[in-house]
Amino acid sequence: MKTVRIRTFTIICLLLMFILPWTFFVASHYMENRTFRLSESRSHEQKVQQQLDEMIGRIEAGTESWIDPAWQRELKDKLQAVEMDAVLLSASGEELFRSDPDRRGTSSSTERFSIIVNGELHGKAIIYLPSSNMSLILSIFAGLILAFFVMGTAMRRLLLKPLEKMSVAARQIAEGDWDVELPRSGITEISEVRDGFAVMVKGLQNSFQKQAQLEKERRFVISAVAHDLRTPLFALRGYLDGLEQGIARSPEQISKYVAVCKQKSEQLGLLVEDLFTFTKLDYLEAKLSMEEVDVKLVMERAVDSLRPLAEHNQMVINSQLAGPCMISGDAHLLERAMNNLLDNAVRHTPSGGAIEVRCSQDNDHVVFEIRDAGSGFSTEDLERAFEPLYRGETSRSRATGGSGLGLTISQRIIRRHGGDLTAANHPEGGAILRGWFPERHPGNALGLIETALDGDRV
Repeated sequence: MKTVRIRTFTIICLLLMFILPWTFFVASHYMENRTFRLSESRSHEQKVQQQLDEMIGRIEAGTESWIDPAWQRELKDKLQAVEMDAVLLSASGEELFRSDPDRRGTSSSTERFSIIVNGELHGKAIIYLPSSNMSLILSIFAGLILAFFVMGTAMRRLLLKPLEKMSVAARQIAEGDWDVELPRSGITEISEVRDGFAVMVKGLQNSFQKQAQLEKERRFVISAVAHDLRTPLFALRGYLDGLEQGIARSPEQISKYVAVCKQKSEQLGLLVEDLFTFTKLDYLEAKLSMEEVDVKLVMERAVDSLRPLAEHNQMVINSQLAGPCMISGDAHLLERAMNNLLDNAVRHTPSGGAIEVRCSQDNDHVVFEIRDAGSGFSTEDLERAFEPLYRGETSRSRATGGSGLGLTISQRIIRRHGGDLTAANHPEGGAILRGWFPERHPGNALGLIETALDGDRV
């Protein structure tokens, strides 16, 4: 749709106010004079004045013949020839002659004068002139009215109605109705406001949907956390009650009860720590402590921290770390992410299995992968692996350990650093987690992180 600037529209309106009255004036002049030459109007006025002077002279010269029928017929013929009318009155106001009996009141121009003879009032004369400028004035006035009507119609259609509809749309949006139809306008500024309004509505709608999704996720997290906290708390309270009531009498039983209480408290501690990290990443939007980090060293520390647990379960961790793999990031959060991924691999690898850990530099990315020797992901697991508090077990049993937040936290930490994390099944068996980071480039690393932060916020 073609549009015009409001200043152009204003200029067009001003030109219309000038052109229409002028057009009507020229048309009226042509209808009266049969010519477009405006100079004819002045000569016409001069001619009328000359004819008027002649009529006045004839009336003054024939004062003795005002009641003479022959003289009256002659005067009437002269008046009709020049399109004039006249009325002659006596000194007492009695009508002596009227060229047109039907002509009483008129808006045409008139010439009134008194006739003095020998110092006495002889009578009065009224001469009705032919219409001249009145039709031109009326035509100009009609042109102005039409110009105002056209401008008013255009302003209502192009300016007022779109603004009124936008006002109605704003009230609908305020009431939660997103299905609004925004009006179009031929004025560029109104069209730009409409486009900006549409962008605002789209942004508000997306924000509302994200807020609704966030609220849904928050409620799910609360209900899931309540479930996950209840089980170890009940078990911890039961064993503590047993110790208090003296059910465990032998040192072996007491030691067993204490060990279970310690295990449950550790589970609670891990769950609370994961929840705190998840909340900090997803809700508090904490800023990262940016520094130069070698992903190879981060993964080596993660492997070293989980190697004792792997060896205890008779597992082998094979590392193929080619470095250095430098990125800009938060070393603490990156180590937390790698620990979660390796912990997930250890928990799902059977005894005697092997875990493969790789890290290398690929063009302008740092890539890594962790493969376990477990049963791999099911179809549902692949779709929901990174959902908060999803653990795959339909019974939500903690037999395999974990809070259901490890993969979620790891993915969001990696995305905060401008990369991504995906899950898949290896063709030879087992699950494989692949991730990448943008390579550190001086001067633009902070921009990459800020872009990632903006893209990951909910």
